[in-house]
Amino acid sequence: MSNLEKRNGWSIGEYIGDVSPNKTQRLLSKAAWNEDGVMREIRRHVVTELDSVATRRSLRILALDETGQEKKGDKTSGCQRQYMGCAGRVSNGINTVHLSYIRPNAGHSLIGFRQWIPEEQLKDPEKATRTRLPDDLEFATKGQLGAQLIRETHEDGISADFVTGDEVYGASPDLRGYCEETEQGYVLRVACTFPITLGAGTTLTGKQIVHRHLKANRRWKVASAGPGSKGERLYAWAWIATASPQHFLLIRRHIKTGECAYHYCFVPETQKPTLARLIAAAGLRWPIEECFEFGKDYFGLDQSQVRLAARTRQETNTQMPPPTSPDQKPPANPGLIPLTIREIKHLFNAMTTRPSPTWLTAHWSRWRRRHQARARWFHQRARLAPNLKLAQVRP
Repeated sequence: MSNLEKRNGWSIGEYIGDVSPNKTQRLLSKAAWNEDGVMREIRRHVVTELDSVATRRSLRILALDETGQEKKGDKTSGCQRQYMGCAGRVSNGINTVHLSYIRPNAGHSLIGFRQWIPEEQLKDPEKATRTRLPDDLEFATKGQLGAQLIRETHEDGISADFVTGDEVYGASPDLRGYCEETEQGYVLRVACTFPITLGAGTTLTGKQIVHRHLKANRRWKVASAGPGSKGERLYAWAWIATASPQHFLLIRRHIKTGECAYHYCFVPETQKPTLARLIAAAGLRWPIEECFEFGKDYFGLDQSQVRLAARTRQETNTQMPPPTSPDQKPPANPGLIPLTIREIKHLFNAMTTRPSPTWLTAHWSRWRRRHQARARWFHQRARLAPNLKLAQVRP
């Protein structure tokens, strides 16, 4: 939670008051850790806490995504030159697949991880020995790593309504196959060229389906993918039944640009397939990006982050109700948005590392949250304009 610019044995030892970095370095390099056991405890704790404050009918989402970390040298397992999204360029680094558990209006947290190891490093005995890769480690794609994480979560007795992920995971037959075998629903992004077999036995790509069957605007439904920082994230949606009664193609269309995104969906027999549920699931993939933002450079998530983010969200939400018409006058007092993890971290650092008076820290916190509440209200009112038009389709 600190504002340390660099986190290593020296800086952490000094920050916590040790006379040398020896204790921290021993913890990081020599202490025996059971990573699977620690992750299992974190997973069970996170799910229990979030479920305790979530509404009964809210979706339970398992989101898959990978994130990179730049590394120097060649002694780190899995490290190679590749495009690193965190750096915005080709650089030396590693990629790790993560799993996040998400409950709307309650919170979200990372609950599993698997580092991706390039196949060529596993086939190079010298490289494998230098980076201390296990002898029995077999190559796995990111989709296969995702399936392993879902399997571990199921083995811990944790279930979910849907698994979500981007095209990397939607293109994985191993991940889709495991989910279907275990009756685990999913809403996975796929490429516009992904083949879909329709009821008549015709196989078309998502792009072809849009051009042949969804040109008319009346076939699209405008709905929210969930709340964003500036109000509801409105898109146009359509869903297509396939030859299988449990599979659907969900298409999201950007209102202004007409650009389309495609989701291949599996709904188990225990769930009722509705467009509203699939839209809600598709819109809940983004919180894992927030997990990466706050989780990078930290070792896991501690108890206070999980409980504060979930339990204080509703208790500190005093926003005025959203507008109901485009000409409605703004409220004199917009209220405050709920406390976020970012704001909690900001308050913690302000009260422990800076000499600012407590009243001034609280004043700035209220000012930020009130300003955000006012901006959100105006964005919501702008979305109510009657002249909302859909742009031309751009698959």
